[in-house]
Amino acid sequence: MPLVCSNTKTKSSSHSYEGISKKSLMRKFLVTGGAGFIGSAFVRLLLDEVPACEVINFDALTYAGNLDNLKDVDESRHLFVRGDITDQNAVLAALPPEVDCLVNFAAESHVDRSIASAGEFLRTNVLGTQVLLDAARARGVRRFVHISTDEVMGSLPEAEEQYFTEDSPFAPNSPYAASKAAAEHLVRAARHTFGLDTVITRCGNNYGPRQFPEKFLPLMLANALHDDPIPVYGDGCNVRDWIYVEDHCRAILLALEIGRPGGVYNIGARNQRRNIDVARSVLDQLNKPHSLMTFVKDRLGHDRRYAIDPSLAESELGWRPRETWESGLEKTISWYRDNSDWIARARSGAYREFYSRQYGTEVGAQ
Repeated sequence: MPLVCSNTKTKSSSHSYEGISKKSLMRKFLVTGGAGFIGSAFVRLLLDEVPACEVINFDALTYAGNLDNLKDVDESRHLFVRGDITDQNAVLAALPPEVDCLVNFAAESHVDRSIASAGEFLRTNVLGTQVLLDAARARGVRRFVHISTDEVMGSLPEAEEQYFTEDSPFAPNSPYAASKAAAEHLVRAARHTFGLDTVITRCGNNYGPRQFPEKFLPLMLANALHDDPIPVYGDGCNVRDWIYVEDHCRAILLALEIGRPGGVYNIGARNQRRNIDVARSVLDQLNKPHSLMTFVKDRLGHDRRYAIDPSLAESELGWRPRETWESGLEKTISWYRDNSDWIARARSGAYREFYSRQYGTEVGAQ
């Protein structure tokens, strides 16, 4: 049976998001990294928007994977399997032949950790991606969707007239970004050499509920809620392109269902903001003083600016973000305020060790 996405001339005027998802030809999915921040948001969206679907959720439950992110999903259609994407036997055991689509969120993703030690990033992001591609071919998976990052394209000048497009050259500047660029090359090779139906999506900085607090915005939120200092790298003027996590996941679902075979889609909400302005927004929403910001030594090789041109996703997929920066931030802050137990668990153990090593102080130290 041909895929819905075989029509390469689909325009935004010819469909709606809801109509496509409700009549999706894809019904069985394997989602890797589905206990993480973005992966769990996608699993939730998939179960909500494709009512007849079944999801196998394959996750290693490293420090950033959290089963609390999935505790209220429909277990009759959601099967969690703990496993490592570099383990070929485990992947094949979790991947039955009738799976329609494999969506790969699994990755080591924190730049600071990759600077401290790159080996795990190469193992998971590069070797793990190849293991998944081989398993997808072996099991006859109909479509392979790989979740990448705008960081594979490096850094842009501070002037705002330049943007990342799908044709921007790769210029990764961190071990993390380099590992994700390598993974994209492997996905492209599987398409070109073996004819595997692949789609790649790239996105900027996500924010929203359930994000592990080593990342900038949830770290700020968690610290500010406890009146702890907020570390800001360098001069705070590095620019990132922010998107609410559910908007990102809706774009992924559209790319999965109607994206061109072999297509690459940059997903962004046209929302560039300096880190210092993001920190101010959070503090203002929480009625906390700006004096909580503490400037720390800049990250090695810190990219100055990311900015995404999402025109292709808008025109081919008919996608638009539903949340503004203000509405998304309000939802995010409300969730963190209402889930103090989740924050406390996330800020324990391995996170405390990382925080102390990275910022030279203990979590909660005044």
